[in-house]
Amino acid sequence: MTTPGDPSTPEPLGPSSLAWRYFSDWRGMLIGLWAGSMQNMHPALGAGVAEHSHFFEERWERLLRSLYPIAGVIYDGPDAARTAREVRDYHVGIKGVDGQGRRYHALDPDTFFWAHATFVMVPVLVCQYFGRPLTEEQKERFYAESLQWYRLYGVSDRPAPANWGAFTAYFERMCADTLEDNRAARAVLDIRRIGKPPFMKWLPEVVWRVIRGPLTRPFVWLTVGMYPPAVRAKLGYRWSRRSAVGLWLVGRTVALGWHLVPFERRYHPRARAAWRRARGLAVGPVETPRRNLPPVERRGDGKHYAPDV
Repeated sequence: MTTPGDPSTPEPLGPSSLAWRYFSDWRGMLIGLWAGSMQNMHPALGAGVAEHSHFFEERWERLLRSLYPIAGVIYDGPDAARTAREVRDYHVGIKGVDGQGRRYHALDPDTFFWAHATFVMVPVLVCQYFGRPLTEEQKERFYAESLQWYRLYGVSDRPAPANWGAFTAYFERMCADTLEDNRAARAVLDIRRIGKPPFMKWLPEVVWRVIRGPLTRPFVWLTVGMYPPAVRAKLGYRWSRRSAVGLWLVGRTVALGWHLVPFERRYHPRARAAWRRARGLAVGPVETPRRNLPPVERRGDGKHYAPDV
């Protein structure tokens, strides 16, 4: 297994990895609010989002387009290192001093690794709640793979625990001692007035307003159920036994239905293209659709992924 501090250049992950199998399947969208709020509860990440991001002006578009380069670090094969450095460089200018006088920079290793840690947890939670839980051996292997893809960013891996057991201790410690209830995290969780997804622009606004509440409230409920107890307590949420049973039933329903989804349809387009290339098909780079791009005036900003599509 790789260990933090290994100076060798990491190899990109391939189709035999657990990361390829689990990272970008569509069940991960059920974890979206969890990942976003957990990231923003980190003081430095929350400050960076609050002071530098236009995320809350285009929530769907930012989320949907970000999935492409994030997945590319895992699925782009020989181009994965280039994709990783592009992702890293989007964060170069995100720095400052927060409202409490604390300096922050998105590329500080402790900050950058926390964002990565939440991505590590997404497939683990997907399997735990909406599929077949990973074994301890699989978690160990998946975490080793996560270090392999993390090193492609070119950011120091000094904060990275050496193995899965140490990682879980780190994650629990971060939840208990570092994460905080802040404006950026609360804003992620507040989806009461979220706009229509860009792929549903055809839907009349009046219809969206009627269905928005019933569609969005379950995602907050799922998120609260998947929070570590320490995070739930910090945010003031309660979780009853009845809710826990409800989450288990929802999870089993999703897991059963997932078996009916054809293999390729389970994956995000960037991952789907990688699986096709692995079978020897000539598939070019897959970028986000034009509908997900940032506003024209921001497309030249180095903080944004804005491919020429």
